[in-house]
Parts: sequence; structure tokens; C-alpha cells
Amino acid sequence: MKAKSIRNWYLVHKWSSLICTAFMLLLCITGLPLIFHHEIEHLTGDHPEPVEVAEDAPRITLDGIMETAMKRVPGDVPIFMIFDDEEPIVYMRTAASPTEAEDIRSNAYDARTGDHLPAPPFDEGFMWVMFKLHVDLYAGLPGTLFLGIMGLLLVASIVSGVVVYAPFMRKLDFGTVRADRSARVKWLDLHNMVGIVTLAWLFVVGLTGVINTLATPIIKLWQFNEMSALIEPYKGAPPPENLTSIDDALRIAREAAPGTEPSFIAFPGTDFSSPFHYAFFMQGNTPLSSRLVEPILIDAGTGELTVKAELPWYVTTLLISQPLHFGDYGGLPLKIIWGILDIAGIVILGSGLYLWIGRRRSTLESRLRELEQGADAAVTA
Repeated sequence: MKAKSIRNWYLVHKWSSLICTAFMLLLCITGLPLIFHHEIEHLTGDHPEPVEVAEDAPRITLDGIMETAMKRVPGDVPIFMIFDDEEPIVYMRTAASPTEAEDIRSNAYDARTGDHLPAPPFDEGFMWVMFKLHVDLYAGLPGTLFLGIMGLLLVASIVSGVVVYAPFMRKLDFGTVRADRSARVKWLDLHNMVGIVTLAWLFVVGLTGVINTLATPIIKLWQFNEMSALIEPYKGAPPPENLTSIDDALRIAREAAPGTEPSFIAFPGTDFSSPFHYAFFMQGNTPLSSRLVEPILIDAGTGELTVKAELPWYVTTLLISQPLHFGDYGGLPLKIIWGILDIAGIVILGSGLYLWIGRRRSTLESRLRELEQGADAAVTA
């Protein structure tokens, strides 16, 4: 590669890194506790804890859970019924109306007994602050999309960093850290070594992070294209006044998708259903199929199956990206690996910031001349 090409790639790497580094550092720091949010919530007592129940004890129905839940929040309507993947817990999300996305209440119930499980509000506390900073910087959708742009810059920084790494490190063994040189050279070697070792992880996390920032537009696109077509026969019809049994509807959903269980149920009128349907999002029992859901629409007035829908590729991509971003596929061992790699990412970003600050007195032209000289030496070597 010619000196001019290396120079251009260097500028891409430098400026893409500088623009996104502060935000990526924030995302790595806030992402670390989010990787272990289940474990942290258990340790701090913020996670609902169901009690032991005898195997032959009578079980409550989903209709019974909803009846209990709605008595607890008079004036609300049901929005979602969410099922915990690991424990017998059902979360009821309610609001004053199906479209009140900013004022949702969440209560946890034992899926076996229907008992209310005390837990702090989900939108308060340390983990909520970490979540909001990581997802949207407390700025809603504009903040989320802004972080998506920063993620794209991170991907550009990774690609350009690999291109720049090769010619400048060709005279050194892979992973060399020149400990006998100045602090700046040692940090440069450490930055390069950790960056190239964690290359694949950084690229995957950065790319899945960008995809996750598009969740709202992706869901809106699915509603506009797919959901609107599915409910076309109901156009002009009034919403049902009385809802059919959730348990009967779940039985039909299980028959339509054998071997699956509900991940969550969206009630009529919400963004994930229609004014006329329960939307059952059914998941499998393998590490991959448990992250992919099959939407099944059940007529909330008659209890009859309307359609078993196929998710478009862009929604499937989003569903795969979300757990992959946090290493939530292989239990605690994979989370620990993700945590170690996250710390490595903090080292890369911090060392890159240190290297830039250390050169703040150099003029742009002198840095470019130095780069060209180094590039020429690399090309002739």
C-alpha cells in the first residue's frame, strides 16, 4: 500500500475514533453492569424472588393472574404479559391506555400461585440509570439514533485501524509490547495489541449495537408493512368490548406453534398487536430459537386463530442482535467472557484517548509528515 493510502486510512481511523471515543467509553462502562444485570439484581434484592411451592400445589391460570393484576391497578388496561425465561415469574405491564408508552406500571406475579412479588419500580435505581445512559442518553429516540451513528464510527475506526496496523507493525512480532521504550510507545503497542486481539468482538458488539439502535424504526416498519396487511379484513370493525380467555387463546397459539412457549403477550391496541387481537410471541427452547419469536394473532373477541405470521428478515436480524450484543446466549460463562472483553474495550478506548492527548501539542502537518515517513519506510521494508 502506498504512503498516500496509508495516510488516508490513518486520518479515517483518527477522526472516526476521536469523534466516537467518549461515547463508546460511556457505553462500555454502562454496558458492563448491564451484562450481569440478572446477577446484580439478585444480589441487591431488586429481583422478584418466588417462594418454593409443592409440586402438587394447585396452579393459577393466566386469566387469574390478570384478574389479580388489574385489581391492583384500578383504571389501567393491560398492555403486556411478559414471561421470565429462567424463573416462574409473570410481569404485568399496565397503563391508562394502550398507547401510554411513557406511563407504564409493571408488577411481578408468581406464575404458579398468582401472588404479587415485591420489587422496586423497574424505571428507578442504579440499573435503570445504566440502561438509559446506554440506550438513549436520556434523550429518547434522537439519543438512540445518535448512539447508532457513534456505533457506525466505531465500526469505521475498527476497519481503518486494521488497515493501519499491518504496515506499521510488519517489522515487529505479533502482539509485541516494547516495554523498554517510552510510556507513549508502550501504550501505543498495548493499544494495538488489545485492539487486534479483540477485533472480532469489537466489530460484533459495535455492529449489533447499531442494529439495536434501529429497534423502534424496525418495529414501526413491521407494523406498517406486515401488521397492517394482516388486519386488513378487520378494517372499519369496532374493537371487541369483552376479551376472550387468555388461557384459551394460549392453547390455540401452542397448537399453531408446537414446541413453543410464550415470550410475551401483547394485548389489543398496543404497538405490538392490533385493536382486535392478542399477539402471542412464541419462542422455542434452544439457545437460538429462544431468541426468535413467532407472532401469532388470536382474535381477542372470538378466541379464534387469525394468522401465524412470519417475521421479516429485518426483525429477525434485530432479535438475534439484541442478546448477542450483551452475550446473553450461553449463561454466566459467556457473560464473564463478554465482561472481560468489555474491560478490554475500555482499555482500548482509554489508551487511544491517552495517545491523542499526548500529541495535542503537535501540529497537524508535522504529524502527517511523520506518518508519510513511516509509511514510506513500511512500504520499502
